[in-house]
Order: sequence, then structure tokens, then C-alpha cells
Amino acid sequence: MTVKIQNLNNTTFLPVPDYIKPIAAEYNVHQNSDGTIIYTPIHKNPFHDERFINAHDLTQKEAFTSKLTGKELLE
Repeated sequence: MTVKIQNLNNTTFLPVPDYIKPIAAEYNVHQNSDGTIIYTPIHKNPFHDERFINAHDLTQKEAFTSKLTGKELLE
């Protein structure tokens, strides 16, 4: 499908066809050197979300099966 750039109240935009269902409320927009316009959805990073951090144990515990190198943190 082809869409045409539209202007409304001093704003230029590209309409989104009905068959495209957005998966995010916000998008990053980038234009490549060949003129291609790319919209990338912005997702929240769960590792910056206090509720997620408080609800999960994010410490990493390793199971060592070989000789230690001397830099590991043992519990």
C-alpha cells in the first residue's frame, strides 16, 4: 500500500493504514541515507522499572564445574 505525506496544523505526518496494528504507544523514527523511514516501537526496559526490580532476584549465581580463575565471587 502507498501512503502520501499529509500536513495538518503545521505538522507533517505519514498516516498508518488500518491493516497495521501498532504494538506500542511511542516509536523512534529514523531515516536511512536512501530515504527509507523506519519506525521502531519503544518498549520500557524492565531492568529500569522499580516494581520489576523489587519483585525479582536479579543476582546471578554460577555453578562452577571447572577450575576457578581467581576472579569469581563465591558465596
